[in-house]
Parts: sequence; structure tokens; C-alpha cells
Amino acid sequence: MRSWGVVWLLAMALVLSACNPIAAPEGGGEGMAMDDGMSVDMSGGSMAADTLGTQDTENGLFRVSAVSQLDPVVINETHAWTLHVETADGSPVSDAEIAVEGGMPEHDHGFPTAPRVTENLGEGKYLLEGMRFNMGGVWVLTLEISSGDQSDTVTFEFELK
Repeated sequence: MRSWGVVWLLAMALVLSACNPIAAPEGGGEGMAMDDGMSVDMSGGSMAADTLGTQDTENGLFRVSAVSQLDPVVINETHAWTLHVETADGSPVSDAEIAVEGGMPEHDHGFPTAPRVTENLGEGKYLLEGMRFNMGGVWVLTLEISSGDQSDTVTFEFELK
């Protein structure tokens, strides 16, 4: 009987922690540098809406950033992001096709939704709809970008707590 009480308490703690929204950090978007050069704000165990700062693609063909339209980003709320794609010299890419993948590599699963780019907003900006995170932890967002005869990939890694 005593062990069931402990199991019940642990189960309730797990359920309550999964319902905890992600708070926006105070003091702006200063973050710590990751090994791949990306800046992610880890203060307060949260991800700011603007943390997917500009990052070069694997072969250096494009520079990409992403901003969530939900601020703060919270667990289990489907939302959209605005992507910005430019060439290595800073010119907006207005004709990109963007494939979206990602998920939680440590848990061996993808996003709980099927996010995809739904609209070209012009000036190198694209609407990515269907983003949702169903738990805290390390997430990746991989974008395969094609423009003309060039194709390259960028992967953002960030942690939601």
C-alpha cells in the first residue's frame, strides 16, 4: 500500500510538470553560444521567441533565422514561426522551397504535428505553420532550403524546460 502512494505522488508530479508553461526570460535575448555557433537563451530554463538567431547552412549557401509568433512559447500550443532566408552575402532569398523536419533526437521522435512552410511572405520571409512542442527537453528544427540550383540544410538545436 505504501509503494502505491509513492507511485501516485510521482505520477502526479510528472503530470503537473508537463503542464508547466515555458516562461519568457527577463532581460532580452542574450544567450550562451552553442558549439555550432547558434545562440540560445538558457536562463530560467526557457526559450525566448527570438532565440533561433541567424545561422549559416551546412555548406554556407544561406543564412537563416526563425522567430516564433507565440511569445512566450508554451508546451502544447500550436503556433507559427517566421523564417528569414538570405544568401551568404545578405540578399533576401525570394524563391526558396523549404522542407521541414525535426523533433526530439534524445527521445527518438519527431514533432507531434507536421509543421510546413505555407506562405512566401516576400523579402526572404516565409511562414512556417504547425509548430508545437509537447514536452520540455532538447528539440531540433531542420530546414532543407532549395533556391534555383542551390540546396543546403540548417539545423537549429534548442532546449525547452
